[in-house]
Amino acid sequence: MSLNAHSQHAASRRAPHTRHSALAISIAAVLPLLGAPGIGTASTAALERRIAELEAELDQARQELVEAKEETEAAYTQAAEAEEKLADEGPAPADKITFGPLTIGGALRANYVLGSYPGRGSGPSRGGNGGDFELETFRINMDLKYENLIGKLEYRWYSGYNFLHTGWLGWEFDDGSQIQVGQNRVPFGPGPYGVSQSWFFDQHFYVGLADDMDLGIKYITSVGDWDLDFAYYNRAQWDGNGTSLDSTRYDYDIVPWTTSVAPDGAVTYGGTPNGWEERNQLNFRAIYNLDDIAVPTEIGTSLQWGQLKGRRNDDGEQWAASIHMKNSWNNWLLATQLTRYKIDVDDNPWLNTDQLVPMGGYDFAWPVATDAWIPAVSLSYLWETNQIPWLDSVRPYVEYSNIVKQDSDFNDSQLVMLGAAWARGGWYIYTDLAFSDGNFFVGNETSDGTPEGYSNIFDPILGAGDFGVNANDHWNYRFNINFGYYF
Repeated sequence: MSLNAHSQHAASRRAPHTRHSALAISIAAVLPLLGAPGIGTASTAALERRIAELEAELDQARQELVEAKEETEAAYTQAAEAEEKLADEGPAPADKITFGPLTIGGALRANYVLGSYPGRGSGPSRGGNGGDFELETFRINMDLKYENLIGKLEYRWYSGYNFLHTGWLGWEFDDGSQIQVGQNRVPFGPGPYGVSQSWFFDQHFYVGLADDMDLGIKYITSVGDWDLDFAYYNRAQWDGNGTSLDSTRYDYDIVPWTTSVAPDGAVTYGGTPNGWEERNQLNFRAIYNLDDIAVPTEIGTSLQWGQLKGRRNDDGEQWAASIHMKNSWNNWLLATQLTRYKIDVDDNPWLNTDQLVPMGGYDFAWPVATDAWIPAVSLSYLWETNQIPWLDSVRPYVEYSNIVKQDSDFNDSQLVMLGAAWARGGWYIYTDLAFSDGNFFVGNETSDGTPEGYSNIFDPILGAGDFGVNANDHWNYRFNINFGYYF
């Protein structure tokens, strides 16, 4: 609120008080006359009428004071809501292309990659030891807002494949509650991207428990200090256009595939489709907001349960439970989360175990551990650089997450992130230095090196680290710069 606007509000709140004082003096001056000698009945009646008029004016002044107070409080509330919406949705619609109730935007992003890559391999988003610059993605966004009717659509193109990221229609009620029907974000974790601020996210994302898009219906509401989400998903997100059987998608889901792994570790590609598909998933999330304390805090819990439809396997089920918290102090943000998930399936004859299931994303699938804990923490600081003309803000962060597997034969999959996000107008740039001993996107070196002429770096015995067995408990690094222009 500007200084002039604040002064006007203050003046509007002071004026009724001044009027009250004048009325009180007038009444005090008139009341003694009622008992004065020589005052007739007519004069007394006139004074009583005058007193009634003054009391009516006093009541009106009180009502004006109440209305002025309510207007001031409403203005502060609207300003806070506008600030929160700007933080969530980015630039105002005026900065984008609009056609009536439809707002159109998009993004173009490219990556520079340098890391532990003795050979490119066939995995997702990999680079070379000498550095590699590549187009990462192009996307188109559409937002619909027509009275209470709302909707979102986002489609993405990557190198060699493309898919629908978001696509839903909904209704926004007068109290701010929403219903979304279609491919929307699953409510799980402390926010849309889990605890993470980085381009890589944390390890929750790689087992389908952060920024996960599924097909169903979601209801969002607030009750007092509680934010509540209820959702039902008939299936995982739609498969896009790529080379994989069913893994051309934005996020990680349990999927069928055409690969099998023998007990001795030999991998066979292009075989009989097998695995599972997600069906009939229920989600609930509750977050309690503690705003009136020294360190504003959001503390919550997320629950998920769903069925798994077997493809040349028996049916199964999956569940996950999480507690999470966000603490804000000045420009500092601390986000923490602890999750337990379990994917309950019978032995898969193509993997010879019930401790692994294929999960797919970004046109690639590979086994993931079925039973694990995931601790995750992120600490960041938002520095608004008003004194730097070419930079609006920078947010440095440090993050750690780990897939702690319950099978004693598996190695855990850790991810450590040091980085910063830089913002200037439509530009948003991530600079990340990632270290991991179990993440497809961070390096492909093995503990013994890659044997000469050996091409399958994803072998469970000789391959690089992954989210399943992680047989090579070997640390890799990746320095990544993601240049993104959002319009």
